[in-house]
Order: sequence, then structure tokens, then C-alpha cells
Amino acid sequence: MSKVRVHISSSLDGHVAGPHQSMDEPLGEGGERLHDWVVALKAWREASGMEGGEENGSTPVVMEEYANVGAEIMGRGKFGPPARGPWGDDAWQGWWGENPPFHKPVFVLTHHERERLTLSDTTFTFVTDGIHSALERAREAAGDKDVFIGGGADTINQYLAAGLVDELELHVVPIVLGGGARLFAGVGPDVKLEMVRVVEAPGVAHLKYRVLR
Repeated sequence: MSKVRVHISSSLDGHVAGPHQSMDEPLGEGGERLHDWVVALKAWREASGMEGGEENGSTPVVMEEYANVGAEIMGRGKFGPPARGPWGDDAWQGWWGENPPFHKPVFVLTHHERERLTLSDTTFTFVTDGIHSALERAREAAGDKDVFIGGGADTINQYLAAGLVDELELHVVPIVLGGGARLFAGVGPDVKLEMVRVVEAPGVAHLKYRVLR
């Protein structure tokens, strides 16, 4: 049976992006450091069309996360731009250029209607009627494969609070951001997590949980 999965990098103080996100710093002040561990990996670089990279204890974790994902849901904050609001005539096309790294259907939560956008083999569908509608469409697009909730924090928090997530994996990086987008904000105490595994790797600890119903 297909699952709804989350995996995201977090600072020690629970932030998945730093403060003051902007065009120059999409992940906020210090936020890029959350992903140093994965950018160095050969597996990540190959998936992004880049050469080089290393293999370490994070490699099997990342390979597992890439496997069997048929669609992704992301919030407007991840798709951008930071100012948000109406799309305008010269509509923003994301941070990733003409060949986004997703290679699957992506559903973007937004308050502002927009036609589908196709770049290379990624199609972005803009969903204005909430998280349940986005998940229904993503499940249909994914078929037997899993649906990945790609962030940011607000989107993940909404799905957790609604009891719609099956697995959560935190990649905890030993930095303190002191502010920004916080995971679990407003989620409440009803979310119950069961530890599945802990993997220590260079610059990161991978904590995988099953969300109990």
C-alpha cells in the first residue's frame, strides 16, 4: 500500500529554514547549511544531473527516500518566490531552472489560481482548495507509489496535524539557526511517533519515525 512520507533537514532547534527568507537566501539566513550533508553526496548529485560526490552513511538513507515516490506535494513557500501573493503576468517558474530535479508530478499548495506548468519531465499543478484535495490528486498521479510531502514547514505541519502522514524522517544537522520556519509549530500533542531507526553519518543524524494512528 502506498504511503505519505516526509523527509526534511532540521537544525537542532527545530528549524527547517532560517529567518529572513529572500531571493538571495531562499532558505533564510544560515538555512543553506541544513543541506550541506546531502549536497556532498554522489546520490544527490547524480539525481540533480551533477558529477562527483561522496558515499557515506547517508547514501542508503537518501537512496531509500528516492525510491518508490510517484508524486510530490509542496507549499507555496518552497516553490517561491518569497514575496508570494498573486502570480502576475510574468509568472515565477520556481528555483530550479528549465530542468527541475523532481522528475515526477508536483502539486503546489497556493491561494492563487494558475495554469499547470511543465518544465522538462516535471509538471507543476497549482492547487487552491486545500491539503486534502492536493493529496487526493497526488495519490491519483502516484498510482501504487508513495506521495512525498516536500515542505516547507507549514505544509508538513498541516499534513501532520491532519493525521495524513505515515512516515517522517528528520535529518538533524548540528547547527542552531535561532529562528525561521519551525517544524511541529501548531501541530499539537495528538501526533504520536514510533522510532523506526537512527543512522549516524557525517554532519547529520537521520531519525526515522512511523506516525501512529
